[in-house]
Amino acid sequence: MNYLAPTIESVSLYTPHAPDGYAPISPAVPSTSFANPDIVTQPLTDGFSRRLTYLRLSITDFCNFRCEYCLPNGYQGKRPDDELSIPEIATLIRGFAQVGTKKVRITGGEPSIRRDVVEIIQTIKQTEGIETVAMTSNGYKLGKHLASWQAAGLNQLNISMDSFDAATFHKMTGFNTLPQLLVDMDTLLQTTDIKLKINSVLMAETAFENLVTAIDYVKDRPVTYRFIEFMQTSDNSDLFFAQHAHSDTIIDYLIEHGWQPHERGSSDGPAVEYSHPDYLGRIGMIAPYAEHFCDTCNRLRVSSQGRVHLCLFDQGNYDIRDHLQQNDVQGLVDTLHRFMPIKPEHHHLHESNSGIMHNLSIIGG
Repeated sequence: MNYLAPTIESVSLYTPHAPDGYAPISPAVPSTSFANPDIVTQPLTDGFSRRLTYLRLSITDFCNFRCEYCLPNGYQGKRPDDELSIPEIATLIRGFAQVGTKKVRITGGEPSIRRDVVEIIQTIKQTEGIETVAMTSNGYKLGKHLASWQAAGLNQLNISMDSFDAATFHKMTGFNTLPQLLVDMDTLLQTTDIKLKINSVLMAETAFENLVTAIDYVKDRPVTYRFIEFMQTSDNSDLFFAQHAHSDTIIDYLIEHGWQPHERGSSDGPAVEYSHPDYLGRIGMIAPYAEHFCDTCNRLRVSSQGRVHLCLFDQGNYDIRDHLQQNDVQGLVDTLHRFMPIKPEHHHLHESNSGIMHNLSIIGG
């Protein structure tokens, strides 16, 4: 249940009740007036001089997989019937483009379950100022979607695939679809110009096997296989303590075997990618527990019900849906600028505090 908390003018902050052991923190709402009309012409820059050029947009929180670190019991309850509409998404993207957003990633849940996902890709792609349209998917029936996603203008696709072993994949997801997914990804590489990355949650039980297999996989494929450090939420603590592995185990192995890191681009996500002169693809690492991980944060997130998350693990979220329903681009732009002084400097994962994020399907990680 949500309760109404402080507002920034007309935008309400929703803060769900904190789970046991979590201390609720009320974000400080600045008293400064933001009436200066010139501010709307400026790119979004937060209070720590970080330029925000990357939007992660969830279009559904529903997922058909039941990966144990995210939805161990599958999706619970009924899928909401109030997900953002195409016109609302169009308004949202126009507003974000006006404040300097260059890249939009469509996330979920599983975004491909929305029947209008192709139109969503087209809507974002056709917005002036947006340079890159990306999507994260579990790859279910990927081959069926490839041609339409390519035609709609999708630039990048991240596939969540936590194991190269079919039995392990089946156990983790509930679907025995890995062999077909591997075929479909090769088809993507051969028939489209969509840039492919593969995401895997770094877990102690499978880390080394995945690394060795991934290195072999990217030998002759222009693919980045990325490990994401397992992040603790209120729903997965037991599994976290049993399976958490530190990113250094992967990074040290790569460096010792001749892999070298690359600098991130201004609109890239948080991954550090490593390349090797003998390999066509790359290995990446997303290490949220690493020191200074948040220093280069360039992202905002919007949920499938139109709420802005200033941090993946923040204590609340802001409802901007009125602006979207009223096609109020200028009001949205003004509101986004008013968020900047309260965007937090960093998360509190080191304190076992994941904020309101009890499972990662809520906002797509």
